[in-house]
Amino acid sequence: MPESRLIDFLDKEHVKYVTIGHSPAYTAQEIAALAHIPGKELAKTVIVKVDNELAMVVLPASEMVRLDHLRDSLGTEFVELAEEDEFKGAFPDCETGAMPPFGNLYGMKVFVDQALREDDEIAFNAGTHDELIRLPYAEYERLVHPTPLIN
Repeated sequence: MPESRLIDFLDKEHVKYVTIGHSPAYTAQEIAALAHIPGKELAKTVIVKVDNELAMVVLPASEMVRLDHLRDSLGTEFVELAEEDEFKGAFPDCETGAMPPFGNLYGMKVFVDQALREDDEIAFNAGTHDELIRLPYAEYERLVHPTPLIN
């Protein structure tokens, strides 16, 4: 079962969602294949440091974070990938690397790739390496208020 902080939040907000179980997988592309979801439709969460603050970048599993693009989009000079030991304590209820893209539940800003905004639904890790959640993208945006990244 997905971690309760996320489920409690979704239930409290009356969100209709589906959980999708799969065998353990650790890369976004592997998860997409197991769950039979195109890589461009599965969201992955990447933790970055923007001006020394942890933040989430949410993008299609088939894409990679382009730090130069992120830097330009945010109008800042300092953006880098966060090291695992810098962020794993921020998600005590999640398996490392399986964080859901709900920075609002963890006190982090969230930046979302424009490509994900074009789909009706979003699917993402539910806090474990063997379960996803799928819900309407409009609900995700309503709950998280992510900052869109312009391509």
